[in-house]
Amino acid sequence: MQADFTGKREARSAYLFLTPGLALFFLFTLIPVAAALYLSFCRYDIIHPPVWAGLKNYSHILEDLSRRGTLYTSLRNTAQYAIGTIPLGTGLALALALLVNAGLRGVSIYRTTYYLPVVTSLVAVSMVWMWLYDPTYGLLNYGLDLLSKGASFALGREVMIPPQTWLADPGQAMGAIIAMSIWKGLGYGMVIYLAGLQGIPEHLYEAAIIDGASSWQRFRSITWPLLMPTTAFILIMSTIGASQVFAQVYVMTNGGPNNSTTVIVHQIFMNAFNFLKMGYASAIAFMLFGIIFVLSLINLRLLRGGEVEYS
Repeated sequence: MQADFTGKREARSAYLFLTPGLALFFLFTLIPVAAALYLSFCRYDIIHPPVWAGLKNYSHILEDLSRRGTLYTSLRNTAQYAIGTIPLGTGLALALALLVNAGLRGVSIYRTTYYLPVVTSLVAVSMVWMWLYDPTYGLLNYGLDLLSKGASFALGREVMIPPQTWLADPGQAMGAIIAMSIWKGLGYGMVIYLAGLQGIPEHLYEAAIIDGASSWQRFRSITWPLLMPTTAFILIMSTIGASQVFAQVYVMTNGGPNNSTTVIVHQIFMNAFNFLKMGYASAIAFMLFGIIFVLSLINLRLLRGGEVEYS
C-alpha cells in the first residue's frame, strides 16, 4: 500500500515537472504547426480571414515545379547548396577531429578556435563575409591582387587576375555562400566527431598495432566503422540544416542575383511576408517537411548497415 502511494506521488511529481515544458511545446509548437497545416489548404493574406481553398496551394506547387518556375529554381538551389556543403563539410570536420584527437599540444585552444564560429551570430558572420567578398575593398580580391603581382614577378611578365564580383555574379554567388557556410559549421561537426573518436575503446587500436596494421588500415577497419552512428547523426542534422538554409541567403544576396541563390525557405519567407500568400507559403513549408523527412529516412537506411558493436 505504501509502495502504491509512493509511486502515485512520484508520478504526480513527474507530471508537475513536465507540465511547463509540455505547455510550452503545445503553445509554441503544436498549435502553430496545426494552424500552418490548416492555412496550407486556405487562401490567406493576413489582412482578410482565411478562405478554404482545398488542394489549390498544393496544385500550384506542382504547376510551378512542372513549368520550372521560381519554386523549382529554389529547390534546385537548395539541392546545390546541400551537395556543396554536406560532403565537404563532413569530410573536413572528420579530418579536423582526427588531427585534434591525435594528442596535439594546446588541443583545447584549437577546439575553441574552430568552435567559435558556430556560436557566433549567423547574421554577424554573414556581414563579415560580405565585407570579405566586397569587389572593391574585400580581402579576397586583395589577395587575388597580391597573387597576380607575385605571379607577374615570378614569370617576368604581367599577369592580371581581375577582381571578382563574388555575390553579384550568378555563377559565383552560391559558391560564395557555400564557402561561408562550411566555415561557419565546421566546428560543430568537429566536436561531434571528436566525441565519437574518444568513445572508441583504445584496446582495439592496441590490438591492431600488435597485428601490424598501418594508420590507414586502423582508420578503415576500426575508426570509420565505429564512427558510423556519429556520421549518421551529422549527416541527418546537416541535411536538415541545409534544407532550411535562409539567414545567410537573406543577408548576403536576398536570393539574387537573378534568383541564383534563392532557396526553399527564402521562397517561404517571400510568399508569406512579401507577397502575403500565407496559405501558399504554408503549403511550401509542408512540402519542405516531407523532403526533410524522406531524406532523413534515406540517410538512416544507408548508414544503418555500417554500425558496429564492440565490447
